[in-house]
Amino acid sequence: MSGPGLWRRAYGASPWHLAGLAACFAVAGYALTRVVGAGILLGFAVWFVGAIVSHDLVMWPLYTAADGVLRGRRWTNHVRVPAALSLLLLLVWFPLILGSAEANYRSAAGLSTAPYLTRWLLVTLALFAGSGLLYAARRRAAKRRDR
Repeated sequence: MSGPGLWRRAYGASPWHLAGLAACFAVAGYALTRVVGAGILLGFAVWFVGAIVSHDLVMWPLYTAADGVLRGRRWTNHVRVPAALSLLLLLVWFPLILGSAEANYRSAAGLSTAPYLTRWLLVTLALFAGSGLLYAARRRAAKRRDR
C-alpha cells in the first residue's frame, strides 16, 4: 500500500500534522534562542516551572470545579466563554491591571497603569453583557420556533 494510507498508518496522522508540529517546534526553538540571547534563561525557566505548577495544582482544580457546577445547563457556554476570555486578559495583563508594574511601566512608557483595571472591568462587563444578549436572543428565537 502506498500514499496517504501508508503515511497515516506509519506516522499516525496526516503529513499536515507533522508539518504543523515542525512549525511549532521551530517557533519554540526561535523563542528559546531569544531567551538565551537576552541572558534570562534562568528567570524564564523559573517562571515557566512556576506557571506549570500553579496551573496544574491551583488553577486546574478551580476551573474544573467551576465547570462542574455549570455543566448541563443551557446557558453554560454563555458564561464559560466570556469568563475564559476575561481570565485570559487578566492573566496576560495582570501586572498592569493590578498595578504591580507601575514603576516599570511608568519608566518605560511614561504612563500610569491606573486605567487598566477600569478598562479590564469594562471589557469583562461587555463580554458578559454581549453573551447575555446573545443567550436572550437565542432563547427568544427558540420560543418563537416552538410556537
